[in-house]
Order: sequence, then structure tokens, then C-alpha cells
Amino acid sequence: MSESRWTGPSFEERMATVEFRVASRPHIAVDSDVCRSCTTKACVTACPANLFAPTADGGILFNYEQCFECGTCYMVCNSEEAITWTYPDGGYGVVFRHG
Repeated sequence: MSESRWTGPSFEERMATVEFRVASRPHIAVDSDVCRSCTTKACVTACPANLFAPTADGGILFNYEQCFECGTCYMVCNSEEAITWTYPDGGYGVVFRHG
């Protein structure tokens, strides 16, 4: 069996077509106080955009500006109160372009 190789655009080329329309209101809020008691910090490793970072005091720092809006952080979080997730306001958020 012959080995096939991907000949399409690279990940970097695809990401160059993504636009982030940043709203002034974050669509995801993280309660760092609740995160301090988290033992897994699953959001840090699960976020495909690497937008979560642990802080020295045990909390979480989150940057919503380049969020893919996939909901992974919300799904893997083991504390119901830690992450509040809503859709961005109309006209804002991630815009994927195919071409």
C-alpha cells in the first residue's frame, strides 16, 4: 500500500484565512476564584487555540479574542461555576473562510 501525503494548504495557510471580529463584551467568562480549586486544569490542555494559562496563584487567565467558539473548555471543565459560555454578539466572533 502506498503512503499518501497531504497536498492541501498547511495549517498556517488555513489559519491565515481566519478572521476574529472581537467584541467589547467577552463571550466567555472564567471565574479564576473557582479555578483555584480545580485539580485538572483541563481547559489549559484541551483548548485548541491555547487561550487558557494557569496563574501563579492557581487561577486561570483566559484570552477570548482568538477563540474558535468550539465550546471545548466548557465541556471539559469539572466545575459548573467556573466557565460561563455564550455566543458572541451578532457580527462578532470567529469567521472561517474556505477557499
